Amino acid sequence: MQSAAITFAPSLSLSTRPRTLPNGNLHFAPLVSTSAPRPKSNSIWCSLNHNSWLSLSGPQSDGILARATPDNAGPTEIPNPKSSAVDTLVLGSLFGLWYLFNIYFNIYNKQVLKAFHYPMTVTLVQFAVGSVLVLTMWTLNLYKRPNISGSQLAAILPLAMVHTLGNLFTNMSLGKVAVSFTHTIKAMEPFFSVVLSAMFLGEFPTLWVVSSLMPIVGGVALASMTEASFNWAGFWSAMASNLTNQSRNVLSKKFMVKKEDSLDNITLFSIITIMSFFLMAPIAFFMEGFKLTPSYLQATGVNVNQLYTRSLIAALCFHAYQQVSYMILQRVSPVTHSVGNCVKRVVVIVTSVLFFRTPVSPINSLGTGVALAGVFLYSRVKRIKPKPKTA
Repeated sequence: MQSAAITFAPSLSLSTRPRTLPNGNLHFAPLVSTSAPRPKSNSIWCSLNHNSWLSLSGPQSDGILARATPDNAGPTEIPNPKSSAVDTLVLGSLFGLWYLFNIYFNIYNKQVLKAFHYPMTVTLVQFAVGSVLVLTMWTLNLYKRPNISGSQLAAILPLAMVHTLGNLFTNMSLGKVAVSFTHTIKAMEPFFSVVLSAMFLGEFPTLWVVSSLMPIVGGVALASMTEASFNWAGFWSAMASNLTNQSRNVLSKKFMVKKEDSLDNITLFSIITIMSFFLMAPIAFFMEGFKLTPSYLQATGVNVNQLYTRSLIAALCFHAYQQVSYMILQRVSPVTHSVGNCVKRVVVIVTSVLFFRTPVSPINSLGTGVALAGVFLYSRVKRIKPKPKTA
């Protein structure tokens, strides 16, 4: 295999004779003899222009420009330990908020769904509150309002549809079974991610990834067989939530691939939230009607003020924890974020069991633990890249 040589042509030369390093891949040629022909090899010619930018030219280059540091520049700045400590403190605070918002969302959302058995309306309220927050942030310039083209909206629409279904199915499951059981089933998200990526993206898993899926599937099966609150409606709703949520990730890779169409995660989530509200509204009104009116709630014996307050808190926490999740993703690697998400699921399961005093048998606990351990293992082995095949 030929190795591309890199040739530097500095503006100022101390010698008119070319110099070659021992490996023969790096040549220093002065600009004095500009009429000399360039070597007929896979060389990349480099020269410093008057703006101190390094210009690359050659058969494999795309006109790359790199900034060169002048010789009279000051010493390299040493990272400030105080700045690193502040960044670590901020990151730790974001993780804490991520977990806290998740805990409050699941607790208040479960309380609402136990008293108000209309998951479509509950989902609509959460999208409505999220849309108001997004529009407020854009209006007050707390976050830059994007300029969205029609082609971008068309590409985002499938993501919004599966996002809407994913949250609806999650609420349907939370209304039927215990919070801990719903999140145990949702631990199977990696399984659906691997299957869908192989089917639609051609990304086939490594043996390590397949091995990590076995404890996930086995743990969820064991927990399901021993779950006190088990019913098929809650089980299949959580499974459908896994399918739609991972479909959103696959669709985002498949359709949002053009550089000019790319959006940052927070902006994309904000747009999807607004679109999900408009998608969910007609379905909720048609299927469940207007059930959040004070007169209807009073007629069913529900504490109106308490339900409104808990619904608002749940909706605020729902939007907040997803916003914070994307803020963390901008600061850490996807692997670190995946591990943090696994820990978050453990925290939510434990706190919900303690708060709602959910009966849990030893075998059920073992199944949940094995599934979560599989998720953690999956997040670690996913970064192992297969060795490239040599010709």
